[in-house]
Amino acid sequence: MKPDVGQKLVDAGLVPDEALRQAREVERTDGGGVTTALVKLGAIEEEKLLEFLGAEFGVAPINLDQTEVDPGVVRMIPPEVANKFQVLPVARVGRQLTVAMTNPSNFFAIDDIKFITGHEVRVLVATEGQLRRAIDKFYESASSMDDIMRTVEEDVEVVEATDDEAIDAATAGADQAPVVKFVNGVISEAVRRGASDIHIEPYERTLRVRFRIDGTLYEMMSPPHRLRAAITSRLKIMADLDIAERRVPQDGRIKIRLGGKQIDLRVSTLPCIFGEKIVMRILDKSNLALDLTKLGFEPRALEVFFRAISLPYGMVLVTGPTGSGKTTTLYSALQKVNVPGVNIMTAEDPVEYNLDGINQVNINEAVDLTFAAALRSFLRQDPNIVMVGEMRDKETASIAVKAALTGHLVFSTLHTNDAPSTLTRLIDMGIEPFLVSSSTNLILAQRLVRRICAKCREEIELAPETMRELQLDPEAAEGATFFTGRGCYDCNNTGYRGRQGVYEVMPVTGRIRELILERASARSIKDTAVREGMLTLRMDALEKLKSGRTTAEEVLKETSPDE
Repeated sequence: MKPDVGQKLVDAGLVPDEALRQAREVERTDGGGVTTALVKLGAIEEEKLLEFLGAEFGVAPINLDQTEVDPGVVRMIPPEVANKFQVLPVARVGRQLTVAMTNPSNFFAIDDIKFITGHEVRVLVATEGQLRRAIDKFYESASSMDDIMRTVEEDVEVVEATDDEAIDAATAGADQAPVVKFVNGVISEAVRRGASDIHIEPYERTLRVRFRIDGTLYEMMSPPHRLRAAITSRLKIMADLDIAERRVPQDGRIKIRLGGKQIDLRVSTLPCIFGEKIVMRILDKSNLALDLTKLGFEPRALEVFFRAISLPYGMVLVTGPTGSGKTTTLYSALQKVNVPGVNIMTAEDPVEYNLDGINQVNINEAVDLTFAAALRSFLRQDPNIVMVGEMRDKETASIAVKAALTGHLVFSTLHTNDAPSTLTRLIDMGIEPFLVSSSTNLILAQRLVRRICAKCREEIELAPETMRELQLDPEAAEGATFFTGRGCYDCNNTGYRGRQGVYEVMPVTGRIRELILERASARSIKDTAVREGMLTLRMDALEKLKSGRTTAEEVLKETSPDE
């Protein structure tokens, strides 16, 4: 039997009779427990209630609002058990599991938890309000996805068939409510977790769903393998793709409204031996930070970059591998110079985000609308600033250089490892050194490193071998504090939350122009730039390490000593 805590509070003189009567009325009409109602009515403070419960049950109290709970431990008890017994696992040491309960005298529940987990159980008491909030926090997404999976498992079955029959079955299955609910659930969960991409991958006997969060792929679930055709067809229908075509890759877009905001999904299908792999890039404009001051630039580098994008003509080039944040940097630069008196035009493949006040063109090579063709047309549209998504060939680069020399400010990207090698890459493409020298204002190379989670950040000491691998001088590191992330609920137990840029900002100075004309090597250009104050990618990453923004592991993973 559950003890009447409300009456015990009255007997102890902590709550008046009238307040208990009102609380029972609230409990009957609004649900929840009588103690939750007493706290809501202001009859007793939650801290005082917690103190009373500890004394009443003879066990230690726990304030769940101020306790960091390991999500890995929470998963030891299923959500239905947690809700049934009002219990939450909070810690595990060896074979002992510590749980918070509203009713520590429920020995039947304790025995069930011992059986389910295979651990000895240590009980702490928590208030009903705090426990309910904690259960909702830790089990909300897991239980919703479990419900989706359970519905799909029970209600949908797609059988193997001949090709024509399989297409008909997949089309029919795609419209069934459980598949629709599952696909919507996967997308909403990815957006909630801040994922940038969703991967749905068919294998011989399994189907895998992974999310890319902060640049790393995490496996989220494995739907029943027989649903692969129905899920693929549902996504193709949403992206307006050809359901019957399974032999060639296809690309499409999905626009949805989720939680009052519009989300764009860029969908790509790829035929594999066991079905079609689908990757969806999530383009959430509400998460697009277009403030250059918040991207991770060091103060001097940001000042140099601002100066370059404020010039009336010349080229500003951004370089780095795919997924290194080049588009965000370029969009942020465009937003900075986007004023009513300026005509800005962009050629992109594809246009990822719509920017107000900027004329954006989607490249379509099927109708010969290439970067070079778009750029030629731009020059007849009276532009002030032009952005070319990528310099892929000599023709595009040549037109961009001529535009920069004839009074236009040109932004573009190239795929090179660092800033100095971008100059030699342009020359290798066939652009004359004197044209490269006179047209280029600045080159920016970048990478992305994960930020340490602010909620679970803790101080550490770097091992001597790590210092040597980083080539970090102990004297230079003196006074610096190094951190790592322990892992918590907020960061999905990874220790990281969000990413920031690591930048190599190289202005093309007079001496560097001379080196270009001499066809000097990238190494010579780099050495000169460093002497003039440029931070290399590794040097910039080390600054972020010493200021506690990222970890040594991220620095070693994303940069090399030569950069």
